[in-house]
Amino acid sequence: MIAFRRFLVLITLAACSKGPTTPPVTGGGPPPRPTLPQTYTPSGHAARGDVFVHLFEWKWTDIASECENVLAPAGFTAVQVSPPQEHSITPSHDWSERYQPVEYSVALSRSGDSAEFVDMVTRCHNVGVGIYVDAVINHMTNFPSPGTGSNGTNYTKFTYPGLYDSSDFHWPECTVTNYADAANVQDCELLGLPDLNTEKVAVRHKIANYLIYLVDLGVAGFRIDAAKHIQQVSLDSIFWIVDSAAAAQGKALPYYFLEVSAGSGEALSPVDYYGEAHSSGGASDITEFTFTGVGDKFLEKPGQYIAQLNPNGTPGNQFSQSAWGLMPSDKAVVFLQNHDTQHSTGTISYRDGPIFRLANVWMLAQPYGYPSILSAYAFQRPSENSMGPPSDATGHTYNVTCAANPDSAVDGQWTCEHREPYILHMVGFRKLVAGSDQNHWWDDGSEAIAFSRGPLGFVAINREDSTVAATITTGMPAGKYCDLLTGGRSGTTCVGTLITVDSTHAVAVNLTKLTAIAIDTATQVP
Repeated sequence: MIAFRRFLVLITLAACSKGPTTPPVTGGGPPPRPTLPQTYTPSGHAARGDVFVHLFEWKWTDIASECENVLAPAGFTAVQVSPPQEHSITPSHDWSERYQPVEYSVALSRSGDSAEFVDMVTRCHNVGVGIYVDAVINHMTNFPSPGTGSNGTNYTKFTYPGLYDSSDFHWPECTVTNYADAANVQDCELLGLPDLNTEKVAVRHKIANYLIYLVDLGVAGFRIDAAKHIQQVSLDSIFWIVDSAAAAQGKALPYYFLEVSAGSGEALSPVDYYGEAHSSGGASDITEFTFTGVGDKFLEKPGQYIAQLNPNGTPGNQFSQSAWGLMPSDKAVVFLQNHDTQHSTGTISYRDGPIFRLANVWMLAQPYGYPSILSAYAFQRPSENSMGPPSDATGHTYNVTCAANPDSAVDGQWTCEHREPYILHMVGFRKLVAGSDQNHWWDDGSEAIAFSRGPLGFVAINREDSTVAATITTGMPAGKYCDLLTGGRSGTTCVGTLITVDSTHAVAVNLTKLTAIAIDTATQVP
Protein backbone atom coordinates (compact mmCIF):
# COMPACT_ATOMS: atom_id res chain seq x y z
CA MET A 1 0.00 0.00 0.00
CA ILE A 2 1.21 3.46 -0.91
CA ALA A 3 -0.48 5.63 1.68
CA PHE A 4 -1.55 9.14 0.87
CA ARG A 5 0.51 10.54 3.70
CA ARG A 6 3.80 9.48 2.04
CA PHE A 7 3.22 11.98 -0.75
CA LEU A 8 2.74 14.97 1.51
CA VAL A 9 4.86 17.51 3.24
CA LEU A 10 3.03 18.87 6.24
CA ILE A 11 2.20 22.48 5.60
CA THR A 12 2.61 24.60 8.69
CA LEU A 13 0.61 27.77 8.64
CA ALA A 14 -0.01 30.12 11.45
CA ALA A 15 -3.60 30.26 10.25
CA CYS A 16 -4.15 26.62 11.18
CA SER A 17 -4.77 27.58 14.76
CA LYS A 18 -6.66 30.77 14.08
CA GLY A 19 -10.10 31.26 15.54
CA PRO A 20 -12.11 33.67 17.61
CA THR A 21 -11.40 34.16 21.25
CA THR A 22 -14.05 32.50 23.38
CA PRO A 23 -15.54 35.13 25.69
CA PRO A 24 -15.18 34.48 29.42
CA VAL A 25 -18.00 32.75 31.22
CA THR A 26 -19.79 35.12 33.55
CA GLY A 27 -22.51 32.78 34.74
CA GLY A 28 -23.21 29.12 35.17
CA GLY A 29 -23.25 26.50 32.43
CA PRO A 30 -20.74 25.55 29.72
CA PRO A 31 -18.64 28.20 27.97
CA PRO A 32 -20.07 29.58 24.73
CA ARG A 33 -18.89 27.82 21.57
CA PRO A 34 -16.91 29.70 18.91
CA THR A 35 -18.98 31.11 16.07
CA LEU A 36 -18.19 32.08 12.50
CA PRO A 37 -19.15 35.38 10.83
CA GLN A 38 -21.95 34.90 8.31
CA THR A 39 -20.37 37.04 5.58
CA TYR A 40 -19.77 35.12 2.35
CA THR A 41 -18.80 35.54 -1.27
CA PRO A 42 -21.24 33.80 -3.65
CA SER A 43 -19.77 30.90 -5.59
CA GLY A 44 -21.48 32.15 -8.74
CA HIS A 45 -22.87 28.74 -9.70
CA ALA A 46 -26.52 29.74 -9.32
CA ALA A 47 -26.00 32.99 -11.23
CA ARG A 48 -24.33 31.15 -14.12
CA GLY A 49 -27.07 28.56 -14.39
CA ASP A 50 -24.71 25.69 -13.61
CA VAL A 51 -25.85 22.12 -12.99
CA PHE A 52 -23.92 19.16 -11.60
CA VAL A 53 -24.63 15.45 -11.42
CA HIS A 54 -23.95 12.97 -8.63
CA LEU A 55 -22.87 9.66 -10.18
CA PHE A 56 -23.43 7.74 -6.98
CA GLU A 57 -21.17 4.68 -6.59
CA TRP A 58 -20.02 4.78 -10.21
CA LYS A 59 -16.54 3.46 -11.03
CA TRP A 60 -13.81 5.95 -12.00
CA THR A 61 -13.48 4.43 -15.47
CA ASP A 62 -17.19 4.81 -16.17
CA ILE A 63 -17.22 8.41 -14.94
CA ALA A 64 -14.33 9.33 -17.23
CA SER A 65 -16.24 8.01 -20.24
CA GLU A 66 -19.45 9.68 -19.11
CA CYS A 67 -17.71 13.06 -18.89
CA GLU A 68 -16.51 12.77 -22.46
CA ASN A 69 -19.60 11.26 -24.06
CA VAL A 70 -22.56 12.63 -22.10
CA LEU A 71 -21.83 15.25 -19.44
CA ALA A 72 -19.63 17.64 -21.39
CA PRO A 73 -21.82 17.69 -24.53
CA ALA A 74 -24.89 18.34 -22.35
CA GLY A 75 -23.22 21.20 -20.49
CA PHE A 76 -22.87 19.80 -16.96
CA THR A 77 -20.47 21.85 -14.87
CA ALA A 78 -19.24 19.06 -12.63
CA VAL A 79 -19.79 15.53 -11.36
CA GLN A 80 -19.88 14.58 -7.69
CA VAL A 81 -18.14 11.25 -7.08
CA SER A 82 -18.36 8.86 -4.16
CA PRO A 83 -15.75 9.13 -1.38
CA PRO A 84 -12.45 8.00 -2.92
CA GLN A 85 -10.51 7.26 0.27
CA GLU A 86 -9.82 3.76 1.58
CA HIS A 87 -12.97 2.58 3.31
CA SER A 88 -14.23 -0.24 5.49
CA ILE A 89 -15.52 -3.44 3.94
CA THR A 90 -18.83 -4.50 5.45
CA PRO A 91 -20.11 -8.09 5.13
CA SER A 92 -23.05 -7.01 2.96
CA HIS A 93 -21.05 -4.41 0.98
CA ASP A 94 -23.72 -1.79 1.68
CA TRP A 95 -23.41 1.75 0.33
CA SER A 96 -22.54 3.24 3.71
CA GLU A 97 -19.14 1.54 3.78
CA ARG A 98 -17.90 4.32 1.49
CA TYR A 99 -18.68 6.76 4.32
CA GLN A 100 -16.47 4.94 6.82
CA PRO A 101 -12.87 6.06 6.17
CA VAL A 102 -9.89 3.93 7.09
CA GLU A 103 -7.01 5.82 5.45
CA TYR A 104 -6.69 9.06 3.45
CA SER A 105 -5.48 7.23 0.38
CA VAL A 106 -7.05 6.89 -3.06
CA ALA A 107 -4.97 3.81 -3.78
CA LEU A 108 -7.98 1.51 -3.88
CA SER A 109 -11.70 1.91 -3.21
CA ARG A 110 -14.77 0.18 -4.55
CA SER A 111 -14.74 2.63 -7.48
CA GLY A 112 -11.21 1.82 -8.63
CA ASP A 113 -7.52 2.42 -8.04
CA SER A 114 -5.43 5.59 -7.91
CA ALA A 115 -4.36 5.44 -11.57
CA GLU A 116 -8.00 5.21 -12.63
CA PHE A 117 -8.93 8.05 -10.28
CA VAL A 118 -6.25 10.35 -11.69
CA ASP A 119 -7.20 9.42 -15.25
CA MET A 120 -10.85 10.24 -14.50
CA VAL A 121 -10.01 13.64 -13.01
CA THR A 122 -7.78 14.50 -15.98
CA ARG A 123 -10.16 13.35 -18.69
CA CYS A 124 -13.14 15.10 -17.14
CA HIS A 125 -11.15 18.31 -16.66
CA ASN A 126 -9.98 18.19 -20.27
CA VAL A 127 -13.61 18.35 -21.49
CA GLY A 128 -14.62 21.05 -19.02
CA VAL A 129 -16.26 18.93 -16.32
CA GLY A 130 -14.98 19.36 -12.77
CA ILE A 131 -14.78 16.60 -10.17
CA TYR A 132 -16.37 17.18 -6.77
CA VAL A 133 -15.12 14.68 -4.20
CA ASP A 134 -17.44 13.62 -1.39
CA ALA A 135 -15.10 14.30 1.55
CA VAL A 136 -15.81 12.30 4.72
CA ILE A 137 -13.81 14.19 7.34
CA ASN A 138 -16.05 14.26 10.43
CA HIS A 139 -15.37 10.70 11.52
CA MET A 140 -13.66 7.39 10.80
CA THR A 141 -15.18 3.89 10.89
CA ASN A 142 -16.88 1.71 13.49
CA PHE A 143 -17.84 -1.40 11.53
CA PRO A 144 -16.40 -3.88 11.36
CA SER A 145 -13.92 -3.24 14.15
CA PRO A 146 -11.29 -4.55 14.11
CA GLY A 147 -11.25 -4.68 10.35
CA THR A 148 -9.27 -4.39 7.13
CA GLY A 149 -9.89 -1.58 4.68
CA SER A 150 -10.36 -1.68 0.91
CA ASN A 151 -6.61 -1.26 0.38
CA GLY A 152 -5.51 -3.71 3.08
CA THR A 153 -5.05 -1.36 6.04
CA ASN A 154 -5.76 -2.96 9.42
CA TYR A 155 -7.56 -0.79 11.95
CA THR A 156 -9.75 -0.64 15.02
CA LYS A 157 -12.40 1.97 15.82
CA PHE A 158 -9.94 4.38 17.44
CA THR A 159 -6.63 3.24 15.92
CA TYR A 160 -5.54 3.92 12.33
CA PRO A 161 -1.79 3.20 12.11
CA GLY A 162 0.24 6.21 11.03
CA LEU A 163 -2.85 8.43 10.86
CA TYR A 164 -4.94 8.63 14.05
CA ASP A 165 -4.96 7.13 17.52
CA SER A 166 -7.39 7.41 20.40
CA SER A 167 -6.11 10.87 21.36
CA ASP A 168 -7.40 12.29 18.06
CA PHE A 169 -11.08 11.68 18.84
CA HIS A 170 -13.61 13.41 21.06
CA TRP A 171 -13.79 12.00 24.57
CA PRO A 172 -15.62 10.78 26.52
CA GLU A 173 -17.62 8.71 24.07
CA CYS A 174 -21.17 9.94 23.62
CA THR A 175 -23.88 9.63 20.99
CA VAL A 176 -25.63 12.35 19.01
CA THR A 177 -29.10 12.40 20.54
CA ASN A 178 -30.00 16.06 21.05
CA TYR A 179 -29.99 18.45 18.10
CA ALA A 180 -30.90 21.31 20.42
CA ASP A 181 -27.40 21.00 21.95
CA ALA A 182 -24.55 22.11 19.68
CA ALA A 183 -21.94 20.32 21.78
CA ASN A 184 -23.83 17.05 21.49
CA VAL A 185 -24.18 17.46 17.72
CA GLN A 186 -20.55 18.37 17.09
CA ASP A 187 -18.61 16.50 19.79
CA CYS A 188 -20.44 13.18 19.97
CA GLU A 189 -20.61 10.18 17.67
CA LEU A 190 -23.00 10.23 14.72
CA LEU A 191 -24.44 6.73 14.35
CA GLY A 192 -21.65 5.37 16.52
CA LEU A 193 -18.89 6.58 14.18
CA PRO A 194 -15.71 7.72 16.01
CA ASP A 195 -15.85 11.53 16.02
CA LEU A 196 -12.61 13.27 15.04
CA ASN A 197 -11.49 16.06 17.34
CA THR A 198 -11.13 18.76 14.72
CA GLU A 199 -10.28 21.30 17.42
CA LYS A 200 -6.81 19.69 17.45
CA VAL A 201 -4.33 21.37 15.11
CA ALA A 202 -2.76 18.05 14.11
CA VAL A 203 -6.13 16.58 13.15
CA ARG A 204 -7.00 19.61 11.05
CA HIS A 205 -3.65 19.38 9.24
CA LYS A 206 -4.17 15.72 8.37
CA ILE A 207 -7.62 16.43 6.97
CA ALA A 208 -6.37 19.51 5.10
CA ASN A 209 -3.46 17.60 3.61
CA TYR A 210 -5.86 14.98 2.26
CA LEU A 211 -7.86 17.71 0.51
CA ILE A 212 -4.68 19.42 -0.71
CA TYR A 213 -3.54 16.14 -2.22
CA LEU A 214 -6.80 15.86 -4.14
CA VAL A 215 -6.59 19.48 -5.33
CA ASP A 216 -3.07 18.73 -6.57
CA LEU A 217 -4.53 15.86 -8.60
CA GLY A 218 -6.96 18.30 -10.24
CA VAL A 219 -10.09 17.89 -8.11
CA ALA A 220 -12.28 20.99 -8.51
CA GLY A 221 -14.29 20.89 -5.31
CA PHE A 222 -15.64 19.03 -2.32
CA ARG A 223 -18.93 18.04 -0.76
CA ILE A 224 -18.32 18.07 2.98
CA ASP A 225 -20.21 15.13 4.43
CA ALA A 226 -21.83 15.65 7.85
CA ALA A 227 -20.54 19.24 7.98
CA LYS A 228 -23.10 20.11 10.64
CA HIS A 229 -21.27 17.74 12.98
CA ILE A 230 -17.97 19.64 12.63
CA GLN A 231 -17.38 22.79 14.68
CA GLN A 232 -17.74 25.61 12.14
CA VAL A 233 -14.57 27.53 13.11
CA SER A 234 -12.53 24.31 12.94
CA LEU A 235 -13.92 23.58 9.48
CA ASP A 236 -13.10 27.10 8.32
CA SER A 237 -9.53 26.62 9.59
CA ILE A 238 -9.21 23.47 7.46
CA PHE A 239 -10.40 25.38 4.41
CA TRP A 240 -7.87 28.13 5.19
CA ILE A 241 -5.02 25.63 5.02
CA VAL A 242 -6.30 24.11 1.78
CA ASP A 243 -7.00 27.46 0.09
CA SER A 244 -3.67 28.92 1.18
CA ALA A 245 -1.82 25.96 -0.30
CA ALA A 246 -3.72 26.27 -3.60
CA ALA A 247 -3.12 30.02 -3.77
CA ALA A 248 0.59 29.57 -3.06
CA GLN A 249 0.81 27.31 -6.11
CA GLY A 250 -1.22 29.65 -8.30
CA LYS A 251 -4.12 27.23 -8.50
CA ALA A 252 -7.82 28.00 -8.47
CA LEU A 253 -9.31 27.64 -5.01
CA PRO A 254 -11.53 24.59 -4.68
CA TYR A 255 -15.29 24.93 -4.41
CA TYR A 256 -16.98 23.59 -1.29
CA PHE A 257 -20.55 22.68 -0.53
CA LEU A 258 -21.60 21.55 2.90
CA GLU A 259 -24.16 19.04 4.07
CA VAL A 260 -26.06 21.06 6.68
CA SER A 261 -29.73 20.45 7.33
CA ALA A 262 -32.15 22.66 9.27
CA GLY A 263 -34.74 21.72 11.84
CA SER A 264 -37.09 23.45 14.23
CA GLY A 265 -35.52 24.04 17.63
CA GLU A 266 -32.08 22.88 16.57
CA ALA A 267 -28.98 24.59 17.94
CA LEU A 268 -27.25 24.70 14.55
CA SER A 269 -28.61 25.74 11.16
CA PRO A 270 -27.18 26.52 7.72
CA VAL A 271 -26.68 30.21 8.56
CA ASP A 272 -24.06 29.19 11.14
CA TYR A 273 -21.94 27.91 8.24
CA TYR A 274 -22.47 30.73 5.74
CA GLY A 275 -18.96 32.14 6.28
CA GLU A 276 -17.03 28.94 5.54
CA ALA A 277 -13.95 29.60 3.36
CA HIS A 278 -14.70 33.33 3.12
CA SER A 279 -11.68 34.41 5.18
CA SER A 280 -9.36 32.50 2.83
CA GLY A 281 -10.86 34.04 -0.30
CA GLY A 282 -12.91 30.99 -1.18
CA ALA A 283 -16.58 30.21 -1.61
CA SER A 284 -18.90 27.58 -0.22
CA ASP A 285 -22.52 26.66 -0.70
CA ILE A 286 -24.89 24.65 1.49
CA THR A 287 -27.40 21.91 0.78
CA GLU A 288 -30.98 23.24 0.91
CA PHE A 289 -33.00 20.24 2.11
CA THR A 290 -36.24 22.23 2.32
CA PHE A 291 -36.25 22.39 -1.49
CA THR A 292 -37.04 18.66 -1.67
CA GLY A 293 -40.58 19.56 -0.60
CA VAL A 294 -41.19 20.49 -4.23
CA GLY A 295 -41.49 16.78 -4.90
CA ASP A 296 -44.61 16.66 -2.73
CA LYS A 297 -46.32 19.12 -5.09
CA PHE A 298 -45.67 16.88 -8.06
CA LEU A 299 -46.70 13.76 -6.12
CA GLU A 300 -50.02 15.44 -5.25
CA LYS A 301 -49.68 14.85 -1.54
CA PRO A 302 -52.82 15.95 0.36
CA GLY A 303 -53.70 19.55 -0.47
CA GLN A 304 -50.71 20.04 -2.76
CA TYR A 305 -50.42 20.68 -6.49
CA ILE A 306 -47.93 22.31 -8.82
CA ALA A 307 -49.86 25.55 -9.37
CA GLN A 308 -48.67 26.36 -5.84
CA LEU A 309 -45.17 26.88 -7.28
CA ASN A 310 -46.14 30.31 -8.62
CA PRO A 311 -43.27 32.67 -7.66
CA ASN A 312 -45.80 35.46 -7.07
CA GLY A 313 -48.69 33.42 -5.74
CA THR A 314 -50.85 34.09 -2.74
CA PRO A 315 -49.78 32.86 0.73
CA GLY A 316 -49.68 29.07 0.69
CA ASN A 317 -49.58 29.09 -3.12
CA GLN A 318 -46.13 30.52 -3.72
CA PHE A 319 -42.62 29.20 -4.23
CA SER A 320 -40.04 31.78 -3.18
CA GLN A 321 -37.20 32.21 -0.75
CA SER A 322 -39.37 34.07 1.74
CA ALA A 323 -42.46 31.85 1.40
CA TRP A 324 -40.50 28.64 1.96
CA GLY A 325 -37.91 29.98 4.40
CA LEU A 326 -35.07 29.11 2.04
CA MET A 327 -31.51 30.32 2.23
CA PRO A 328 -30.42 32.84 -0.45
CA SER A 329 -30.34 31.42 -3.96
CA ASP A 330 -26.64 32.21 -4.32
CA LYS A 331 -25.89 29.95 -1.32
CA ALA A 332 -28.11 26.97 -2.04
CA VAL A 333 -27.36 23.58 -3.60
CA VAL A 334 -30.77 22.20 -4.52
CA PHE A 335 -32.04 18.75 -5.40
CA LEU A 336 -35.21 16.70 -5.60
CA GLN A 337 -33.40 13.71 -4.12
CA ASN A 338 -29.90 12.89 -2.94
CA HIS A 339 -28.23 9.66 -1.93
CA ASP A 340 -29.71 9.96 1.58
CA THR A 341 -33.24 11.20 0.88
CA GLN A 342 -33.78 8.66 -1.90
CA HIS A 343 -34.08 6.03 0.83
CA SER A 344 -37.09 7.75 2.43
CA THR A 345 -40.39 6.15 1.51
CA GLY A 346 -42.81 8.64 -0.03
CA THR A 347 -40.20 10.96 -1.55
CA ILE A 348 -40.08 11.54 -5.28
CA SER A 349 -37.66 9.36 -7.24
CA TYR A 350 -37.04 7.58 -10.53
CA ARG A 351 -39.84 5.17 -9.55
CA ASP A 352 -42.36 7.93 -10.25
CA GLY A 353 -41.52 7.88 -13.95
CA PRO A 354 -43.03 10.77 -15.93
CA ILE A 355 -43.93 12.68 -12.74
CA PHE A 356 -40.29 12.61 -11.65
CA ARG A 357 -39.22 13.83 -15.09
CA LEU A 358 -41.67 16.74 -14.96
CA ALA A 359 -40.38 17.76 -11.53
CA ASN A 360 -36.85 17.89 -12.93
CA VAL A 361 -37.99 20.05 -15.85
CA TRP A 362 -39.37 22.53 -13.33
CA MET A 363 -36.26 22.44 -11.14
CA LEU A 364 -33.95 23.13 -14.07
CA ALA A 365 -36.20 25.79 -15.60
CA GLN A 366 -36.73 27.95 -12.49
CA PRO A 367 -33.86 30.19 -11.31
CA TYR A 368 -33.32 29.25 -7.65
CA GLY A 369 -30.09 27.59 -6.49
CA TYR A 370 -27.38 25.33 -7.94
CA PRO A 371 -29.11 22.07 -8.96
CA SER A 372 -27.72 18.61 -8.37
CA ILE A 373 -29.03 15.56 -10.24
CA LEU A 374 -28.70 12.18 -8.52
CA SER A 375 -27.94 9.25 -10.80
CA ALA A 376 -27.71 5.92 -9.04
CA TYR A 377 -29.11 2.37 -9.15
CA ALA A 378 -32.35 0.52 -8.52
CA PHE A 379 -33.33 -0.87 -5.12
CA GLN A 380 -36.50 -1.56 -3.16
CA ARG A 381 -37.32 0.75 -0.28
CA PRO A 382 -37.34 0.38 2.61
CA SER A 383 -36.33 -3.30 2.53
CA GLU A 384 -33.14 -2.66 0.53
CA ASN A 385 -32.22 0.80 1.81
CA SER A 386 -28.72 -0.31 2.77
CA MET A 387 -28.03 -2.09 -0.53
CA GLY A 388 -24.78 -1.21 -2.27
CA PRO A 389 -24.32 -0.71 -6.01
CA PRO A 390 -24.67 -3.45 -8.62
CA SER A 391 -21.77 -5.77 -7.82
CA ASP A 392 -20.66 -9.38 -7.51
CA ALA A 393 -20.69 -11.42 -4.30
CA THR A 394 -17.27 -10.10 -3.28
CA GLY A 395 -18.38 -6.48 -3.56
CA HIS A 396 -16.66 -5.60 -6.83
CA THR A 397 -18.82 -2.99 -8.57
CA TYR A 398 -20.05 -3.82 -12.06
CA ASN A 399 -19.41 -1.55 -15.02
CA VAL A 400 -22.28 0.82 -15.71
CA THR A 401 -24.91 -0.36 -18.17
CA CYS A 402 -27.94 1.88 -17.99
CA ALA A 403 -31.44 0.44 -17.74
CA ALA A 404 -33.53 1.10 -20.82
CA ASN A 405 -35.93 3.15 -18.70
CA PRO A 406 -35.22 4.25 -15.09
CA ASP A 407 -38.78 3.75 -13.84
CA SER A 408 -38.78 0.13 -14.99
CA ALA A 409 -35.28 -0.65 -13.68
CA VAL A 410 -34.93 -3.68 -11.42
CA ASP A 411 -32.41 -4.53 -8.73
CA GLY A 412 -28.91 -4.78 -10.13
CA GLN A 413 -29.46 -2.13 -12.81
CA TRP A 414 -28.07 1.38 -13.02
CA THR A 415 -30.88 3.92 -13.34
CA CYS A 416 -28.85 6.71 -15.02
CA GLU A 417 -31.48 9.38 -14.34
CA HIS A 418 -29.31 12.15 -15.77
CA ARG A 419 -29.54 10.67 -19.27
CA GLU A 420 -33.31 11.12 -19.41
CA PRO A 421 -34.08 13.66 -22.20
CA TYR A 422 -36.31 15.67 -19.85
CA ILE A 423 -33.25 16.17 -17.63
CA LEU A 424 -30.32 16.06 -20.04
CA HIS A 425 -31.75 18.62 -22.46
CA MET A 426 -32.68 21.06 -19.71
CA VAL A 427 -29.07 21.50 -18.57
CA GLY A 428 -28.25 23.70 -21.55
CA PHE A 429 -31.57 25.53 -21.19
CA ARG A 430 -30.72 26.54 -17.64
CA LYS A 431 -27.33 27.90 -18.63
CA LEU A 432 -28.74 29.83 -21.60
CA VAL A 433 -31.46 31.57 -19.57
CA ALA A 434 -29.22 32.31 -16.56
CA GLY A 435 -29.67 35.80 -15.18
CA SER A 436 -33.15 36.29 -16.62
CA ASP A 437 -36.25 36.60 -14.48
CA GLN A 438 -39.15 34.18 -14.18
CA ASN A 439 -42.16 35.85 -15.82
CA HIS A 440 -45.45 35.31 -17.67
CA TRP A 441 -46.62 32.71 -15.18
CA TRP A 442 -49.69 30.72 -16.23
CA ASP A 443 -51.51 27.87 -14.51
CA ASP A 444 -54.88 26.17 -14.69
CA GLY A 445 -55.36 26.43 -10.93
CA SER A 446 -54.22 22.87 -10.40
CA GLU A 447 -51.71 20.67 -12.20
CA ALA A 448 -50.67 22.55 -15.35
CA ILE A 449 -48.22 25.44 -15.32
CA ALA A 450 -46.11 27.49 -17.71
CA PHE A 451 -43.64 30.35 -17.42
CA SER A 452 -40.92 32.20 -19.30
CA ARG A 453 -37.36 33.06 -18.36
CA GLY A 454 -37.04 36.64 -19.60
CA PRO A 455 -37.13 36.65 -23.41
CA LEU A 456 -34.82 33.62 -23.55
CA GLY A 457 -36.83 30.54 -22.69
CA PHE A 458 -40.27 29.09 -22.04
CA VAL A 459 -41.58 25.88 -20.45
CA ALA A 460 -45.05 24.36 -20.08
CA ILE A 461 -45.71 21.37 -17.80
CA ASN A 462 -48.85 19.22 -17.71
CA ARG A 463 -49.15 17.12 -14.53
CA GLU A 464 -52.88 16.64 -15.19
CA ASP A 465 -54.33 13.22 -15.99
CA SER A 466 -55.70 14.49 -19.29
CA THR A 467 -54.67 16.70 -22.20
CA VAL A 468 -54.35 20.43 -21.58
CA ALA A 469 -55.01 22.83 -24.46
CA ALA A 470 -54.43 26.55 -23.90
CA THR A 471 -53.04 29.67 -25.50
CA ILE A 472 -50.35 31.11 -23.25
CA THR A 473 -48.58 34.43 -23.49
CA THR A 474 -44.80 34.13 -23.29
CA GLY A 475 -41.82 36.45 -23.12
CA MET A 476 -40.33 34.90 -26.26
CA PRO A 477 -39.77 36.67 -29.59
CA ALA A 478 -42.20 35.63 -32.33
CA GLY A 479 -40.93 32.74 -34.43
CA LYS A 480 -40.66 28.99 -34.83
CA TYR A 481 -38.87 26.89 -32.22
CA CYS A 482 -37.97 23.23 -31.69
CA ASP A 483 -39.03 21.57 -28.46
CA LEU A 484 -35.92 20.57 -26.51
CA LEU A 485 -37.57 17.69 -24.70
CA THR A 486 -38.47 15.81 -27.85
CA GLY A 487 -35.17 16.37 -29.65
CA GLY A 488 -34.52 20.09 -30.11
CA ARG A 489 -32.91 21.51 -33.21
CA SER A 490 -30.49 20.01 -35.71
CA GLY A 491 -29.02 22.58 -38.04
CA THR A 492 -31.90 24.59 -39.44
CA THR A 493 -34.57 21.94 -38.88
CA CYS A 494 -36.44 20.53 -35.91
CA VAL A 495 -35.91 17.08 -34.53
CA GLY A 496 -38.26 17.92 -31.70
CA THR A 497 -41.83 19.12 -32.02
CA LEU A 498 -42.24 22.44 -33.86
CA ILE A 499 -43.53 25.17 -31.53
CA THR A 500 -44.79 28.50 -32.90
CA VAL A 501 -44.73 31.76 -30.95
CA ASP A 502 -47.15 34.05 -32.74
CA SER A 503 -46.96 37.80 -33.30
CA THR A 504 -48.57 38.43 -29.89
CA HIS A 505 -45.83 36.29 -28.26
CA ALA A 506 -48.37 33.58 -27.44
CA VAL A 507 -48.05 29.80 -27.80
CA ALA A 508 -50.96 27.46 -28.46
CA VAL A 509 -50.10 24.36 -26.45
CA ASN A 510 -51.78 20.98 -26.66
CA LEU A 511 -50.03 18.90 -24.04
CA THR A 512 -50.99 15.30 -23.46
CA LYS A 513 -51.02 14.18 -19.85
CA LEU A 514 -47.71 14.02 -17.96
CA THR A 515 -45.70 15.80 -20.65
CA ALA A 516 -43.90 19.10 -21.03
CA ILE A 517 -42.33 21.35 -23.65
CA ALA A 518 -39.29 23.63 -23.42
CA ILE A 519 -37.95 26.11 -25.95
CA ASP A 520 -35.16 28.66 -25.82
CA THR A 521 -33.58 31.08 -28.24
CA ALA A 522 -31.02 28.46 -29.31
CA THR A 523 -33.84 26.29 -30.68
CA GLN A 524 -35.31 28.95 -32.98
CA VAL A 525 -35.29 28.02 -36.66
CA PRO A 526 -35.74 30.16 -39.78
